[in-house]
This record gives sequence, C-alpha cells and structure tokens, in this order.
Amino acid sequence: MVTNFSDNHSIVSVWVRELRDSTIHGDSMRFRKNLERTGEVAAYELSKHLNYKNINIQTPLCETAGTMLETQPVIATIMRAGLPLFQGLLNFFDQADCAFIGSYRKHNQEGAFAIEQQYQANPPLTGRPLIIADPMLATGSSMIKALESLMENDRPSQLHIVSVIASSSGIANIVLAFPEAFIWTAAIDKDLNSNSYIVPGLGDAGDLAFGKKRQF
Repeated sequence: MVTNFSDNHSIVSVWVRELRDSTIHGDSMRFRKNLERTGEVAAYELSKHLNYKNINIQTPLCETAGTMLETQPVIATIMRAGLPLFQGLLNFFDQADCAFIGSYRKHNQEGAFAIEQQYQANPPLTGRPLIIADPMLATGSSMIKALESLMENDRPSQLHIVSVIASSSGIANIVLAFPEAFIWTAAIDKDLNSNSYIVPGLGDAGDLAFGKKRQF
C-alpha cells in the first residue's frame, strides 16, 4: 500500500516545496526541521494502522478506560540523511526502540556505484512493527539492502517505509521485494537521472542537512 501525501493539498506540500527550493537550501536548520516534521505527519498517519489494546487507568476522580499500543515499534533509519526524518518519527513513538544502518553509494571511476553497508545495530524485531526512514527513495537499492539485513533473522509484524520523495521505479522495486510493506511518502517523482538521483527531487538530502561530504 502506497500513501502519497501530495495527493491532497496539506501543509506537507509547503514543506516539500521548501525542501526542493535551491534558493533556501543554505538554511540547513530549516531543511532538517522540514524533514523532521514530515516524519511527524507520517508517524501520525501510520499510527492508524498499528494495533492497540484497552486498559483500565485511574484518574484523580475515578477508574476509566484507556488505550495503549499492543507492541512498541522499532524505528530504523539509514544514516546519515535519514536522521531528521527518524527524529520526527521518534517524537511521536517516544517509547520505541531504535535501529541504525550505515550505508553509502561507493562510486567507481566510470560513475557507477554499489551500495556499501558497513554498520548495523538493532534490537530484536520479530513480532514488532518495523518503521524505517530514508528521505530519498531513488532506486530503492539502499532500502532493500537494509531491510534484507534487518530481516535476515527476524520477522516484524508490520513493515512501514517512510520517505519524503520517492521515485516511481524505486517504489516499484520496493513493492516487488517487500509486497507487504506500507510505503509513506510526501511526493512521488517519475524520473531518475543518469546518476540515479530523483528528478526533480531536491538534491543530496544528507549534504543539505549536515554539510557536504567527501566522496569515496
């Protein structure tokens, strides 16, 4: 199931416009904040698909019914670009456990690249909702590799993938690899350029959030 927040006008569309706008890309704090609050909207929307249970609680006046999550989710991100989006999710799921994947595009002299994954830290996932954040879902290769690694020995009860901008082909690749996944994105762009960047996209989310990096 794919949910595109841009299908209906909302404040998210304003944040996406700001994220894309190269004339304000110098404001890295604003860029990070827009990623973070997009994550908050996604957290609220996907929370409607989680499982809950009723419990009795005591107010200062009497006993009454209350609601709590049946199982706390695990929130994962692909570093470093995913950190602000991840923080938005964590702001809402503040009792969740967390998982982190370190990966990057390793380019060769011809300009092609392979996905290198060199770090992973995660709690047990079996029987728990897994929510993974990465702002740009381009080819889907990084996401698929991260999920294959996370789910090698564990089976989450639900899988939610949160992005800010996704390409049509990236979504198709994810659906093929993980047909059970819920995909949440603020915008869907049709094209990828020769370097597999989303067009029109917004550029390199990690660089815009945290500063330019050395290429290896």
